[in-house]
Amino acid sequence: MKPVLLEKRFDIKSCLTNFIFHDLENLFVEKPPSTEVDYLKIGNKIFPKFINEYWTSKQRQANSLHEISYRACFKPQLPRFFIERLTHKGDIVYDPFGGRGTTIIEAALMERNIISNDINPLGNILSKPRLSIPKISEIQERLDKIEINYNLKSDIDLSMFYESKTENEILSLKKYFKEKVKQDTVDDWIRMVATNRLTGHSKNFFSVYTFPPNQAISAEKQSKINEVKNQKPEYKNTKKIILKKSADLIKDINTKTIDRLKKISESALFLNKDARFTNEIPDDSVHLIVTSPPFLDLVQYTHDNWLRCWFNNIDTEEVANKITMSKTIDDWSKIMFEVFKELYRVTKKNGYVAFEVGEIRNGKIKLDEVVVPLGLKAKFECEGVLINKQTFTKTSNIWGIKNNEKGTNTNRIVIFKK
Repeated sequence: MKPVLLEKRFDIKSCLTNFIFHDLENLFVEKPPSTEVDYLKIGNKIFPKFINEYWTSKQRQANSLHEISYRACFKPQLPRFFIERLTHKGDIVYDPFGGRGTTIIEAALMERNIISNDINPLGNILSKPRLSIPKISEIQERLDKIEINYNLKSDIDLSMFYESKTENEILSLKKYFKEKVKQDTVDDWIRMVATNRLTGHSKNFFSVYTFPPNQAISAEKQSKINEVKNQKPEYKNTKKIILKKSADLIKDINTKTIDRLKKISESALFLNKDARFTNEIPDDSVHLIVTSPPFLDLVQYTHDNWLRCWFNNIDTEEVANKITMSKTIDDWSKIMFEVFKELYRVTKKNGYVAFEVGEIRNGKIKLDEVVVPLGLKAKFECEGVLINKQTFTKTSNIWGIKNNEKGTNTNRIVIFKK
């Protein structure tokens, strides 16, 4: 059977070259920057690098439904930029390294059909429930039915994170999800929110003050934080926190959007597989892929998520053995080439891949220069590299991110076409 050709959506090179970003909130910029075009040479071929501020990273300009924290995730504005230019309503958008679900949630909000995959089961736990949003009254009613047993004992010491009653409430939720044979969308939503609220650095988390919620530190390190800050865990009402976070997540969502998301969920495909082996996805079926792969051994996904895995009865060692955490560029490249071959198979003719990578090892390794040859070898055409250059505020500088001098303040996206 001949593959269905995807009609030409957009001249992406012309778009990137002529793009001018208008920040309506910044009244002090007299003239928005224009695109700077540089070139990347791979062998005897030259590919353009388009450098500009193509989108803002301001969280308040993204839908509230995205506000689920996860390590090393990109902002929703990144997939939106490509989705609105390279797809139409009803097209299929896919993310093979789904994480918290940024790409597929944004695609669903824009009325695209979605496919999500992540080898870590947490990916589906954090993303799938947001396509089937329950009413607050339904969440309240279900929480009221979950029995809290204040005599439960944890299999690990969590006293450095939680007050004893809070810990019992968490253990009761954990037990409920483990023992309930058939969970519905309300259960899935509650589990997602509870997973997100396990640890964090404000009163609206179950834990005492700790690292931001995208990273759970070790029990030993938390004990040291408690000692330095002279703090100890206080009681947190877990059910009340779950309800508050639920309301926060859907504050930008109306009934019409809830209905649209539910309809998209009915045909959505959620996988929990190695991105090299996704035979459930038909050949030539995907219009656009927007993704960001695991970067060598820089982000320890299982270490950062050990507490979330514990709560959801996920074996961290089993997950760790599956996740690609290569220590060398050569090893990483071999695996990513196999991924690209699979992406080529599932992408429609004239479909696109936006592959977000970054500068690692203090800028000594630019992964876009590694990725371009891999995509070409897999038979893709390379349209170029988009470099989204951010201008950080003084607040960002406090965290050691200075304008194009230190830290990661750019997105580097290699754009391929089939």
